[in-house]
Amino acid sequence: MSAFVGLDGFVDEILHVVDKRENAERYLRLATIGGFAARLGGAAGRSTNVELVSQFTKLGGNGPIMANALASFGLKVTYLGILGYPNLHPVFAEFAKRAEVHSIAEPGYTDALEFEDGKIMLGKHQSLKQMNWENIKGRFGFQKFCAAFGGADLVGFVNWTMLTAMSDIWRSVLNEVCPLMKGPRRKLFVDLADPEKRTAEDIAGALELVIAFQKYFDVTLGLNEKEAYEIGANLGLNTADTSQEGLLALCTAIHSKLHIDTLVIHPTSYALATGPDSTALVEGPFTPKPKITTGAGDHFNSGFCLGKLLGLPTDLCLLTGVTTSGFYVRTAQSPAIRDLVQMLHDWPR
Repeated sequence: MSAFVGLDGFVDEILHVVDKRENAERYLRLATIGGFAARLGGAAGRSTNVELVSQFTKLGGNGPIMANALASFGLKVTYLGILGYPNLHPVFAEFAKRAEVHSIAEPGYTDALEFEDGKIMLGKHQSLKQMNWENIKGRFGFQKFCAAFGGADLVGFVNWTMLTAMSDIWRSVLNEVCPLMKGPRRKLFVDLADPEKRTAEDIAGALELVIAFQKYFDVTLGLNEKEAYEIGANLGLNTADTSQEGLLALCTAIHSKLHIDTLVIHPTSYALATGPDSTALVEGPFTPKPKITTGAGDHFNSGFCLGKLLGLPTDLCLLTGVTTSGFYVRTAQSPAIRDLVQMLHDWPR
């Protein structure tokens, strides 16, 4: 199976926030976002010093993380993004060994502050504006794009929020590329990626374009819990009930509004989806002390898409998704198929 994924790229530095430093080598980590917020709030009108300790630097961006995970499963992956130009940034070297990688601009940079209950992503996005349709055609090539886009079993478009030209790219692809496609109907996965900072009009326009792709693909829109409430509100739906049952009802309501193949939502401890066969909810292998959380959602997306490519029903696509992310947050590694199988065997349910 093959996948064509894009279009972002980041260098992620994973950081811990120091609560108390015991000596030059040892410190106590500030464990929660609430604790960090209190520390910052207490500095209002006074100033403060915050010490960050680097854990490691890794490839980042929704696209590279998802594509790298798909390649770990054994898919033939082509990636188009912003990973360094004219030369790849060294952090993407291993990824380039697993996949066919093309880059048309410099990456963004993220300081990822990790806590036990979530993460805060501090991004530097100056280079992202170079990911646009003109640069895709000029630096990658229109015919090469058509071949990669039109020949993959799975197409993944992710990080709409940060790529401000993504809607224009989608519109151009729908007008110039999709009418040229031949062959069987294939899968398209879309992740908007935390659209809170985009206007309601921008979000509504993006959703219209996602719906338009359903003419040519079986479209899956992936959301985390926060994004689900934002999209629900944008569509004028009731988002007051934050229970599992309420989120499941919201998932069904969003799906009925969008008229796409599948709508999937992945909170931290479970996941749910409405697909062409059914609506399902699957509990995940949640761990209260993850080794890493940055990229967990992208790993869920890769596992869910693997299930879709294998033709699994919606509930088992959710199972491959939560197991993939569960393996990743425990190990900070993307699972191979044998790792996924082993965790499915070992995970007590």
